[in-house]
Amino acid sequence: MTPLQSVPSLGTHPAAGSHPTRAETREQLSKASYDLLVIGGGILGITTAWHAAQSGLRVAMVDAGDFAGATSSASSKLLHGGLRYLQTGAVKLVAENHFERRAVSRSVAPHLSNPLTFYLPVYKGGPHGAAKLGAGVFAYSALSAFRDGVGHVINAEKAARDVPELRTEGLRAVAVYGDGQMNDSRMALMTVRAAVDAGATVLNHAEVTGLRKTGGRVTGAELKDRTDGTEFGVDARLVLNATGPWVDHLRRMEDPHAAPSIRLSKGAHLVLKRTSPWRAALATPIDKYRITFALPWEDMLLLGTTDEPYEGDPADVAVNEADITQILDEAAFSIRDQQLSRDLITYSFAGLRVLPGGPGDTAKAKRETVVTEGKGGMLSIAGGKWTTFRHIGRTVMSKLAQLPGRPLADDMEPVGQLPKHMPLPGLANPHAVAHRLLVDGGTPGPRMAADTARHLATHYGSLSFDIARLASGDAALAERIHPDAPEIWAQVVYARDHEWAQTADDVLRRRTTLTIRGLDDDAIRGRVEELLAKRA
Repeated sequence: MTPLQSVPSLGTHPAAGSHPTRAETREQLSKASYDLLVIGGGILGITTAWHAAQSGLRVAMVDAGDFAGATSSASSKLLHGGLRYLQTGAVKLVAENHFERRAVSRSVAPHLSNPLTFYLPVYKGGPHGAAKLGAGVFAYSALSAFRDGVGHVINAEKAARDVPELRTEGLRAVAVYGDGQMNDSRMALMTVRAAVDAGATVLNHAEVTGLRKTGGRVTGAELKDRTDGTEFGVDARLVLNATGPWVDHLRRMEDPHAAPSIRLSKGAHLVLKRTSPWRAALATPIDKYRITFALPWEDMLLLGTTDEPYEGDPADVAVNEADITQILDEAAFSIRDQQLSRDLITYSFAGLRVLPGGPGDTAKAKRETVVTEGKGGMLSIAGGKWTTFRHIGRTVMSKLAQLPGRPLADDMEPVGQLPKHMPLPGLANPHAVAHRLLVDGGTPGPRMAADTARHLATHYGSLSFDIARLASGDAALAERIHPDAPEIWAQVVYARDHEWAQTADDVLRRRTTLTIRGLDDDAIRGRVEELLAKRA
């Protein structure tokens, strides 16, 4: 199936400019004294580390697992204004979300995001009428200054041409609006790269085993490297707890009597093979508050999500039979049965939304970011949404600047003076990048396949040329990992040397799309592990 059996020298030489080894990073973390230690490498921790490093602070960031290894890689992959928030009158919030979505899609990371047209079907007996939804999508597009077109209503025949699997029985009309989409894992990794480029020191798979305290104040953390058991510590003037679903676990390390501050909601998704091309996504109302999505994503179809209270160990969250049944049943409101066969499912994943503590339906709870300070001075951040990740970073920095009696406030570059459109690494027009990869080839022998060129351009931007150079220097690295996926073996070496990949899951689930496509068989996993073991 793959041509690797004949390539014993695969990826033995690290790429130029590789990041420091884990041992070197541990030594740096142990010996330096940091202004800010961020515990948690989800998007909240990553964006804070990025903004803090940009403002001139000496920043360290650690995570017990992989960067974006939990909630932040289990999203619905959307950059969106939040259409449903209009129901609650949150007009200002929607406008702010739109601003951030446009900034990310057009100035910060156009190579990692793409526009997506949404169809919102109106069925006989559904929770909303055509007139209401038509007015809603018009208002939604108005809050985006009509930069993504004018929200409008089309007939069922037009919608069915763009979404062949759309169920047309009882379909009265379809409301249309525009939003954005991304690969959350890739967006997170590029933001880690941006933080490191700004001077941050980062380490994944490093678990906090205790907090360091000086005079009752939290001034660092004790850590254990999960890859080899090495124990070390980090000193910092301020510690930020950005551990997502584990935020209260770390708060209890600071204060054993700390009261719960959050509640968790489980969101599950399914990934399926598509039976035909889709030119739009579906956002189908289930009731007055919930929408189920069917999104063309990474050549697949992404269905979800659920919204159920969760009280177990965050590490144990998983998709169960009830989740699968619910997602398929809800998708069946608007999608024909042939696209919903269980045989088409290639992957499923679940994540935990972190919501402010309190009673009420989790589906109606606000997706807001909350920053609190503990008895030992540790700051804890929880909540928020992917679309506003840059705004969250700015918000945390403003909070740091306002802390009374903290030396950080004097050290920081004023938040207002930071560039509003700091781009992520690889910023480039993905179409131009793909064209250059196809024209220049970059690999020995046959030219790079068109789907590989497109894949690299939309997941790495201009950094694709680094991968092409790896492939050009070693014919084995130019080969596909699997015949049915666009990825090539050079991406594994690149993930190892430039993107902190430590495990096969790091590579196959978050740095490539092999796992979501259901193509991560034992042979491929074994070869990936061999490559990772050759780390310099």
